[in-house]
Amino acid sequence: MAGELIRLDNKHISVEQMKMSIDRVLECYIRNMPNPPSPLIENYLQEAGFWHVAMIGRGCKLDPKLIIALIEKWRPETHTFHLPCGECTITLQDVHLQLGLSVDGYAVTRSASSSDWSAVCYELLGAIPDYINGGRIQMGWLRDIFPEQDNDSTELERIRYARAYILEIIGGYLMSDLSRNLVHLRCLLKLVDFRAAGELSWGSAVLANLYKEMCGATLPNKAKIGGCLSLLQSWARFRFPFLGPRVDHPYTFPLITSRSASYVGIPNSLEDIRLLLDQRSDTQTPYDDPAIRVVIPDEYFQNPNAWHVKVPLVFDEEHKVDLRLLNMDCPRYWSGYIDMWENRYDYIPTREPIIVPELACVPEYMPWFRIHGKPYLLSEEQRRRQIRVQRERRGPLNPRRRDDEVGPSTAPIQSAGPSTAPIQSASPSTAPPQSPGPTVQ
Repeated sequence: MAGELIRLDNKHISVEQMKMSIDRVLECYIRNMPNPPSPLIENYLQEAGFWHVAMIGRGCKLDPKLIIALIEKWRPETHTFHLPCGECTITLQDVHLQLGLSVDGYAVTRSASSSDWSAVCYELLGAIPDYINGGRIQMGWLRDIFPEQDNDSTELERIRYARAYILEIIGGYLMSDLSRNLVHLRCLLKLVDFRAAGELSWGSAVLANLYKEMCGATLPNKAKIGGCLSLLQSWARFRFPFLGPRVDHPYTFPLITSRSASYVGIPNSLEDIRLLLDQRSDTQTPYDDPAIRVVIPDEYFQNPNAWHVKVPLVFDEEHKVDLRLLNMDCPRYWSGYIDMWENRYDYIPTREPIIVPELACVPEYMPWFRIHGKPYLLSEEQRRRQIRVQRERRGPLNPRRRDDEVGPSTAPIQSAGPSTAPIQSASPSTAPPQSPGPTVQ
């Protein structure tokens, strides 16, 4: 046992998985957008901060075996992946550069509740769906009701179409839940004014939601996972090139943007991916690569302090409603964390220069981590096994193919294992401090 740092092994899939005769593979989901956004709504998407991400929400295929292998390495105690090289995690910088979403701005919270969601839909979308369940509507209805606009459309029609388009991006790509086809109208309330929506930190909300989903997916009885899984997958393939396809074309921004790639020889079994994560200790800091840096707009490097704030991530989901008790007012309940976010620049960490640059951590960290962390899942004997597929790698790496080479992806057939859908109450995602100090992310 890895001391006090690892406290949840008795209910962590990484332990149970080793006992199973058939590996559990999580059911993953992504709802690809059918077409690129119409130029007629570009201004609205730009104002709201969704233009870049709207360009990548198509043609993405998820690798469920890679995702479960990463979940096995994810520790809810620290909100980090535990690996032979130490700890690493998905950061606000990754969200900013991979998705092109803002990570600075007001927290996506303080959502007003409505007793009449039909009126909200009529006011902001100009139509009322037949199905509204607890403030959630079907994304298929959005596609049916809002076809692509033509030059004869009015400004009001384009505004409503833009709201529907963004709502589908949020519910199907950025913060998908386990329903697969539902999105909550609380997000629509954030789109009343596109300029005000653009002042929100959508990127931190996406990351908080993904952290929550990954923590929930570590439970052995979970069969599904939501959240922005394309971000998780792309982050891993940039950070660990041995897990990614070979790409011989220049990078484009946002960095998740699909391009032609060769998947020949990529590890495609959970056993092999798990083995590679335990065998390889090399990671990359990809954004320092000149080939990557050159395609990222300069404006994305104007405020790097936004990436380094050490505060809880906040995303206010729908409020709990209990007819027997008082309703839970999430913004008030989590007001302390929300205030920390709003004053996040008071929480920029400082540190002494690193003594051993190649370690990217203080010298005492790795010996401490090997004792108190969980760098390996496999035994020493299992780690000696040779990977079955080897291949030459060249050129920059990128996680997906071009849109004309793949179609929309829903994920994978579920392996044997108990199935329940995780329903979690809203809560900020906080990562506890670690000592003597984890690797730089």
